[in-house]
Amino acid sequence: MDITRRQFIGGAAATIATMATGMPLGAAAANPTIKYGGSAWLGHYPAYLAMTNGYLKEMQLEQEWQSFGTSSSRMSAVMAGGIDIACTGVVSALALMARGAKQFSIIAIPENFGRVEGLFVKGGVKNIAELKGKKIGVTFASSAHLLVLDLIAKAGLKADDITVLNVPAPELPAAFQAGQIDAAAAWTPQFDLIRKQPGVTLLADDTQFSLYKSFNVTPGPDVLIVRRAFAESNAAAVKSYLTAYFKATALLRDHPAEAAKPLMKLTNLGEADQVGAVKGADWYSREQQAGLLKGQYVEGLQKLAELLVAHKQIDKAPSVKDWIDPSFI
Repeated sequence: MDITRRQFIGGAAATIATMATGMPLGAAAANPTIKYGGSAWLGHYPAYLAMTNGYLKEMQLEQEWQSFGTSSSRMSAVMAGGIDIACTGVVSALALMARGAKQFSIIAIPENFGRVEGLFVKGGVKNIAELKGKKIGVTFASSAHLLVLDLIAKAGLKADDITVLNVPAPELPAAFQAGQIDAAAAWTPQFDLIRKQPGVTLLADDTQFSLYKSFNVTPGPDVLIVRRAFAESNAAAVKSYLTAYFKATALLRDHPAEAAKPLMKLTNLGEADQVGAVKGADWYSREQQAGLLKGQYVEGLQKLAELLVAHKQIDKAPSVKDWIDPSFI
């Protein structure tokens, strides 16, 4: 059969590509390298351990780790298509949901970190009311920020009774120690660094948050999200990823000292503090996900969205269930 020069060249290129990669030209890789958005925050521990302990390799997966200083910057990368999977504080996700962004789905709940985020004080302050006229440092648009707003409201104080200053999380320990702020709201690892300072008292943690007792929801619980376009093209890879991911959460839950050792490179915490950070969270299993992604917990996330509206952090409350996708569990 006669063929044109273009057909010959195209066929040759396809043959070369097949010899080099084992796949026909234009075929998608069975397991693409997953771009993950992380940081030193404990919500990223499972993804980090799945990578460093070889659990992802067991599933024939590779992960490219990209670090971000805030959940909002991480979510911006997801929206731009630069990140495939990420753990994020749900506040940033809710802000995007409120604007109608449909580029991502919530596929898992990693943990409950209620004991490693909180508000620190010094100088003999015994309750929130005694902070009237003082300065609280917190990273704006974060879970700690919502905790502060919630605590102030519950204490019967008005927003202008206390000066709330926007301080980047890494700068909080130094600002608090130098006396630039009278109180600091932070999460680990800054939580652990502040707690070590002399004369410091933990006034409240996330277990004092309004929605905690009723729904077990913290001010900004972590959620594992996937970019929808990536998930639609790589559903099997996402399922395999979660197998490795929950193997890591099992290690964190059942063997915290063993899990802590590789994490010290990520967080720069000492061994005792790192073990404490791991133990400070309740790590959810794969078996628990079906219950978390339906029913009471999702109702709690909806209440959280409404609370954010009440505190003027977002303009409207989205229907959170529309972003929940339990199909990969």
